[in-house]
Amino acid sequence: MADPTKDTLSNWSNVKAGLHASFVSIDKRYPKSVNPNVTVQHSATLDAWKGEQVSAQVLLWTNAATADVVVAPGELKAGNGKSIGADAIQARFVRYVMTDEFASGCGHRKPEDFKASLSADMLDDLKSYDLEAKRVRPVWITVKIPSGATAGQYKTTIAVKQKGKVKQNLILTVNVQNQVLPPASQWSFHLDQWQHPSAVARVNNVKMWSDEHFEALKPTMKQLAAAGQKVITATLNKDAWNVQTYDPYADMISWKKAKDGSWSYDYAVFDRWVQFMMDLGVNKQINCYSLLPWNNEVHYFDEAKNELVNVIAKPGTPVFEELWTPFLKDFSKHVSAKGWLKITNIAMDERSREEMDPAVALLERVAPEFGIAFADNHKSYQRYQKSTDISVAVGDPFDHNDLIDRRKKGYITTFYVCCSDEFPNQFTFSDPAESTYMAWYALAAGFDGALRWAFNSWVVDPLRDSRFRTWPAGDTYIVYPQGRSSIRYERMLEGIQDYTKVGILKAKLEEANDASNLAKLNAKIAKLNKSKRYADWNKDLNDAKAFVNALSSQIK
Repeated sequence: MADPTKDTLSNWSNVKAGLHASFVSIDKRYPKSVNPNVTVQHSATLDAWKGEQVSAQVLLWTNAATADVVVAPGELKAGNGKSIGADAIQARFVRYVMTDEFASGCGHRKPEDFKASLSADMLDDLKSYDLEAKRVRPVWITVKIPSGATAGQYKTTIAVKQKGKVKQNLILTVNVQNQVLPPASQWSFHLDQWQHPSAVARVNNVKMWSDEHFEALKPTMKQLAAAGQKVITATLNKDAWNVQTYDPYADMISWKKAKDGSWSYDYAVFDRWVQFMMDLGVNKQINCYSLLPWNNEVHYFDEAKNELVNVIAKPGTPVFEELWTPFLKDFSKHVSAKGWLKITNIAMDERSREEMDPAVALLERVAPEFGIAFADNHKSYQRYQKSTDISVAVGDPFDHNDLIDRRKKGYITTFYVCCSDEFPNQFTFSDPAESTYMAWYALAAGFDGALRWAFNSWVVDPLRDSRFRTWPAGDTYIVYPQGRSSIRYERMLEGIQDYTKVGILKAKLEEANDASNLAKLNAKIAKLNKSKRYADWNKDLNDAKAFVNALSSQIK
């Protein structure tokens, strides 16, 4: 989309002719139309564990239109003759999407009322790019170190080409440490990003729940699994959030009431969806929304009326128990037969104490074998001590001792962010490092991980415009259609890896009785126990990351 900012008048007079390239910080988004005025850096160095994915950023800029630009990384070579193939490195052009601003956070938005700008976020799959005159184009460099790589210092040349001719060579050095990061399925961070299958069907123009739909789901859900996702998002009845998204959530379970008043339930879609996600490696939990849908509505096919019936079933009323009791009992038998009962939670999202109390009471009475998942923004999580998965709104009060007690019981406690949270967050205008900071905040505050809606609730035109009718831009999705990544996703992955690495290092320090380095590490982490933006947050984050890199290079 056209750049709407006054920065399009940026002065480019001091930019020499030709195509320019430089390594730049991954902590910054570079405006499309602004003369970057950066100190050119032809080399950069990264530290990585075996099995880790690390990132760098290259910036391209030109005074004149430049066609057919290619950024081509080569093989990583070490001085001892060892090498890592060029297929371990990706160079992806970063695309700009329209974004807005946080302003007051949640609430209805008219685009004309909010400052708009282009934000560098989407990592495209184009092999070459045509640069416009007086514009910049970031390129995201991703290096995936094989788990079986040999430790050592590796170098690669990243060639910046134009119409097949090399214009500049940039040198990337990767120090592969003698530490191993386990596969994503074994990462300790409890990642819960809600999935939205309906958005994939609409964007790919395929029939809901068809074979083509499940095929179209693969690229996006593989991305989620690769980040260590632990939870499958499923639905119990109609859209649990009263269509707060662009695409309504399609039913996964069909309810039918026979003429004689008996109930039957079709679990075919639910079963296929759950098994699909499990086959991708997401298999720790199934969170089923919701016993408390936002509008308290349940729908079912009524054979006597030969139509789909909508019923308002407020918790604590007779109709609530009449509808949910037979379902919960039947659903329990079904997931038990599938072998999924122990990982299945009945989930509620931001419901009040007045609604939660009767819902939890019903569960404990008719189906106590289910776990309970609850996203809490009412500061009432302590009332539901048997909830196996609680997510506390970021910034809400919590007792650290509760987190410790819950962990001892094998329960999960995370924090979550949403449209009301300016920092840390993952809007398309958020600072890139905020996505990494979230995992470090979880580490500092003692949480097991983080919840965020939503991974892929795409807006009407997600490849170009990330704004939505009710929340700050980018709130509804982290990745882009057809498997395209984003700066936000890559930096989130970085933080999740860090969380796991710190856990491994702490265990090694404790085993070695290295109280000094353990105290230093804990002090670095403790600085990040803040859920409000402060002046040195990015500096403190990078300082902690540097300390971890230095420490892991010394520990065996």
